[in-house]
Amino acid sequence: MAKKLGIVKEIHVGERRVACSPPTVAKLVKEGWEVLVETGAGAAASFPDTQYLSAGAEIAPAAADVWERADIVAKVRSPEAIPGDGHEADRIREGGAVVSFFFPAQNRETLERLKARKATVLAVDCIPRISRAQKVDALSSMANIAGYRAVVEAATRFGSFFTGQMTAAGKVPPAKVLIVGAGVAGLAAVAAARGLGAIVRAFDTRPQVREQVESLGGEFLEVKIQEDGEGGGGYAKEMSPAFIEAEMALFLAQAAEVNIVITTALIPGKPAPKLWTKEMVAAMKPGSVIVDLAAEQGGNCELTKPGEVVSAFGVTIIGYADMPSRMANVASDLYGTNLYHLLNEMGGAKGFKIDIGNDIVRGALIAHEGEITWPPPPPKKVEPEVKISREGEEPPAPAKTTEIVAAAPAPAVLVPALKPPTKEGGAIAAVVGLLVAAGWFVMRFAQPDLPVSPETSAFLQHFTVFILALFIGWQVVWNVTPALHTPLMSVTNAISGVIVVGGLLGGRGPVTTALLVAAFATLFATINIAGGFLVTRRMLAMFHK
Repeated sequence: MAKKLGIVKEIHVGERRVACSPPTVAKLVKEGWEVLVETGAGAAASFPDTQYLSAGAEIAPAAADVWERADIVAKVRSPEAIPGDGHEADRIREGGAVVSFFFPAQNRETLERLKARKATVLAVDCIPRISRAQKVDALSSMANIAGYRAVVEAATRFGSFFTGQMTAAGKVPPAKVLIVGAGVAGLAAVAAARGLGAIVRAFDTRPQVREQVESLGGEFLEVKIQEDGEGGGGYAKEMSPAFIEAEMALFLAQAAEVNIVITTALIPGKPAPKLWTKEMVAAMKPGSVIVDLAAEQGGNCELTKPGEVVSAFGVTIIGYADMPSRMANVASDLYGTNLYHLLNEMGGAKGFKIDIGNDIVRGALIAHEGEITWPPPPPKKVEPEVKISREGEEPPAPAKTTEIVAAAPAPAVLVPALKPPTKEGGAIAAVVGLLVAAGWFVMRFAQPDLPVSPETSAFLQHFTVFILALFIGWQVVWNVTPALHTPLMSVTNAISGVIVVGGLLGGRGPVTTALLVAAFATLFATINIAGGFLVTRRMLAMFHK
């Protein structure tokens, strides 16, 4: 019997997202899921019931019907109290399952309610940071949206251009933007602000993120004190008092220069650290804007009021706590895709099970059949960590964090290195070299009495270059990691171009062996050029928005 997935309307005040968009529902239905959607669940995200019906879902008249009938209920926010009508956690059928953002450290009471219902709870915010978990990383998906939206909100409130203007009426300087914290949200903000033409600066205690900031066109700021803020498991470590003092002095100096400040710092399970003081706000130019992405946890700015926009010293302070929800359509689509991959990790509709041997599933599992299973043990299989955003994430084990660092580590730039030559490769190289040398000597000196014609001499030279080219090319390609093969092949278009020119110049006159070889060389080189450009264009298209 097919598993039934339920999608309910979010009841959190101001929440516009929905757990699955119609395109995601269509994929789930195709794979065998029965999907039950509460009527109006996607209306705030511009997904009417008709789209869910077209995708193959069943529309339920009320949330209670979904909670009662579904095997798994998918939500964005954790279950919470229903004004005047109990609690969502009490509506789940006994032994049922729920998947959502949960933040168990802040929701102990809700977790106990679900435990009493013998429920299974999967928290997407607790998924471990391992490389193969990127496709289910909803925290990064939402942080990316929040960073972009922060720039949009700042641009709406800022009374000038982001990019510089030179007009007959006068010159307008570009806006200066400071991003505090270069995690996923911070990097998204850097990219968006640079795209609008602003001068962008970013600060982070981890020098490792410098390349990411600079690759997006931003300037990386650092204090004179050399101290690495990188901690274990992708979290920042606590910095020394001297470093914090130098950091605050840097912020105060920047406050007088920049027009827009976007803060992204959060500490798992704790109130947001205060990084932008009242003194710094007062030092900013009138008309400046602060966007506090940590507002929901109290804010990084001392004057932030969560959920509100306030003004102090002529500076607008935006404390919206629902940035991803302000782009509900795309946020719901991305979040639903993350859930789709998570359900596939658990076997899909036909083989669904809670596999505690799966590191992704075990990390997300905070309660199972009435037993609290949080925090999980460390992943059994150690995989390369991918530094991704963890705004508000509870770490698997107590970790000491600082009050001055964004808790959203930036994605690491994974640059595969060239593989060193192996012993087998060296042996093959030696054998090929000996064969080439032997062949050359036989052809050159086997008949010493015969005169060597210019044609024979030219042939020997070309043959030698040809064999060596084959050997060197094979060695170069063989010893490059597969992740770099496509860029390597696209670069060889230059070599192929030389071959085409040579083939066209040398392929004249009567039909001879040389002309046929030139024709084939030109043909294959042209195919390589066309294929290289096609593959390169497809790679670049992956990064276009």
